[in-house]
Amino acid sequence: MAEVKYGCVLLTMLGLLQAVGTVQGAGTRIGFYSLSCPNAESIVKSTVQSHVSADQTLAAGLLRMHFHDCFVQGCDGSVLIDSSSSEKTAFVNLGLRGFEVITDVKTKLEAACPGVVSCADIVALAARDSVVLSGGPSWSVPTGRRDGRVSSASDTQNLPSPLDSVAVLKQKFSAKGLSTVDLATLSGAHTIGQTECQFFNYRLYNFSSTGKPDPSMNANTLSKLQQLCPNGGDGSAKVPLDLGSQTSFDTSYFTNVRQGSGVLESDQKLFGDSSTQIYVRTFSGLITGLLGITFDISFINSMIKMSNIGVKTGSDGEIRKVCSAFN
Repeated sequence: MAEVKYGCVLLTMLGLLQAVGTVQGAGTRIGFYSLSCPNAESIVKSTVQSHVSADQTLAAGLLRMHFHDCFVQGCDGSVLIDSSSSEKTAFVNLGLRGFEVITDVKTKLEAACPGVVSCADIVALAARDSVVLSGGPSWSVPTGRRDGRVSSASDTQNLPSPLDSVAVLKQKFSAKGLSTVDLATLSGAHTIGQTECQFFNYRLYNFSSTGKPDPSMNANTLSKLQQLCPNGGDGSAKVPLDLGSQTSFDTSYFTNVRQGSGVLESDQKLFGDSSTQIYVRTFSGLITGLLGITFDISFINSMIKMSNIGVKTGSDGEIRKVCSAFN
């Protein structure tokens, strides 16, 4: 029986190895601005660094912004639009942060290279730089995206939710061309950042309408979270998604999930489902030595895949003059 179980683990790991060796392109390329705006990436990097140095929590905000942008209308900067019914106004996006960073970058790029660099590319580059500034890996970001001309709050309904089951999350990721490996890996972005008490309070006091806490939650973590989010308290109070390591891009998120200390229910469910548990175990270091797979390698590949969802290139879309408004 043990041999069968080991064989399943080995096959799963081989699948992971194959997955992290495959990056899908979609008309973008590395160094797209090397001639048209050679200082573009350095301008993004220095500006993001200035803002994150002043407020480290902005790094997670910029990373999350990229994710929310790509899952709606593709990676086209549609999440940046200001209007009464744009994506930004949807409830799921009300907590997004870092728009002022994108505005600052765009202002500097328009001064250096007017009408050249898209807002969608700025969001993708800023996400990479935020990961690096948090101690995570660096990678070459394929660029050449153009900005979309549609942004509607109603299109955000299919964004992944902390209440989703793993099966639903897998469906939502699959619809965007992303695999179970990508789901587990990109969930690891929660190694930095915060959430609000209102998104998980039910786990602390009335899980599944039982009047009791979620039994899957670690007792020590439950006590800490109940202190941070008292019953009937401020639902908008912020809590780290990765307790004890919220500004460091590392693997402690997966260790927490493995130990029953995931904050969001969707995070903890990754360990309760066999199709994702293997990756939690791998990235938390329990079996990573088997084939040398690491979270950093997988994250780079999953981010590049995600950043090419539904991109607009060539004559499609536009290059916005201001990121918050269509031309």
